[in-house]
Amino acid sequence: MNRQLPLSNRVFSSRVRAQDVTAGEKWLGYLLGPSGALLLNAVLATYLNVYYTDVLNLTGVWGGLFLMVFPIVSKVIDAITNVIMGNIIDKTRTAQGKARPWLLLSAPLVTITGILLFTVPSGSETLQVWWVMISYNLYYSLAYTIFNMSHNLMVPLSTRNTTQRGSLGVFNQISTIMMSGILVALVFPMVFMPMLGVDKGKWITLMSALSIIALPLTLLEYYFTKERVTEEAAGAENDSVTFILRLKIILTDKYMLVTFAYFLIYTIGTSFKNLGLVYYCNYVLGSYNDGVTQMLISVIGGVPMGIGIFAVWPLAKRFGKRNVTLAGFVLYALGSAICWMFPASMVIVLIGQFIKNIGGLPCAYVFMALFADDLDHLEWKSGVRCDGVAMSVYNIIAVATVGVCTGIFNWLLAQTGYIAPSIVDGLTVAAVQPDAVRSAITFSFVGLEVFTGLVLILLLFFLNVEKTIAQKQAVIKQLQGDENAVIPGSDDPLWRREQPQGEAYRAKIAAEMQKHA
Repeated sequence: MNRQLPLSNRVFSSRVRAQDVTAGEKWLGYLLGPSGALLLNAVLATYLNVYYTDVLNLTGVWGGLFLMVFPIVSKVIDAITNVIMGNIIDKTRTAQGKARPWLLLSAPLVTITGILLFTVPSGSETLQVWWVMISYNLYYSLAYTIFNMSHNLMVPLSTRNTTQRGSLGVFNQISTIMMSGILVALVFPMVFMPMLGVDKGKWITLMSALSIIALPLTLLEYYFTKERVTEEAAGAENDSVTFILRLKIILTDKYMLVTFAYFLIYTIGTSFKNLGLVYYCNYVLGSYNDGVTQMLISVIGGVPMGIGIFAVWPLAKRFGKRNVTLAGFVLYALGSAICWMFPASMVIVLIGQFIKNIGGLPCAYVFMALFADDLDHLEWKSGVRCDGVAMSVYNIIAVATVGVCTGIFNWLLAQTGYIAPSIVDGLTVAAVQPDAVRSAITFSFVGLEVFTGLVLILLLFFLNVEKTIAQKQAVIKQLQGDENAVIPGSDDPLWRREQPQGEAYRAKIAAEMQKHA
């Protein structure tokens, strides 16, 4: 059943009118607009677990099992809501597109649930446990699921022009990096963390303010984005395309499977790194909330990301998105290995982090452009647009992986004897951690990414979707009735092999749709 949402009133209309991507669209819709929710989520990714372990002191609840089990169970719920949300987006038909309406709905939900995460009542342990579980799922399984899925689809649905799409992807990623790499990674450890300590009231005040800021900025993203790809197919949607059929199209495609495997491995590495960051800076490389160690680590991460704004996309256009990303992961694994060999040496760790972050630039800036190529490839191959379901699988990988990694990380802390800080005479005092705790933290932050980097290099050899994407986009236009669409490079050997495969598969999918018509 289609979701016919009443959004035809002009008050809901996009402020973007042009058929080509505009400067205002880039700056307001893709850089500034998403920054509020991304800032809040970046803070949560780094510090929510710290709030649970250090402020609420939940590490020992249920013998250490609570902070291990509840994130994993919560992510199962999150995975289910992602599947539901993906199907809803693909079935949504409005004048504002199929993803943007849900972006509008997410704005107040993210604000309200973000506040609830930290206003845990100071009652019994049972009350706190229930509040944590409910508020966590309201935020991640409902509010942020809706935001994240609709937000991530803005680049793939914005345009088929690969150059313009790549530019939007860069602006989108700048917003992510600006929030996590500058504000969260620099300002928080230097300014806020020494001030917050384990004072619950200060945490609530700060996080409530960040949650409120997300509301107007998410509305800005809604009004300054436009779903041109959805508009191309307006009126041509086939309601006989079931969720199961879309899922089959996605999970039987080699490029999409490689992309999902790539994202899974990358997310495992970055999840443990993000979870371990604060603990590593506090107990291995520096001292508790010294305001300097984490800032230095973050500066080394932020400088390459700043350089990457100007360097990565020209390199990707010249050598290919896949090839540049593959070369980058060689440096990524090397830099991580250097840090792991000398984890307590500030100078060597900073050098290793700089090398690693230079290597991670292509992945950071071009991944969504590669994912958009995958979606166009699927549309060429099957004749069906699978944005919502594909994004639901993508998000399931993200949320399930983060949940499992959080549970494992907290279990490691509990099993190795982690000692939470305490307040003595009004001051936050942190204990010296056992060697086993320090080793677990070090592996999480710098060791694991050596292995994930090597696996990613191998996977990227099989992700060559962009080579024939121009030909496939021309075929899509022809299928939509564009008589002027010309297929470039029709004598390309790879295209000559793929073209009949696509024709045969489209006929097969059309036959399956006919059965459900």
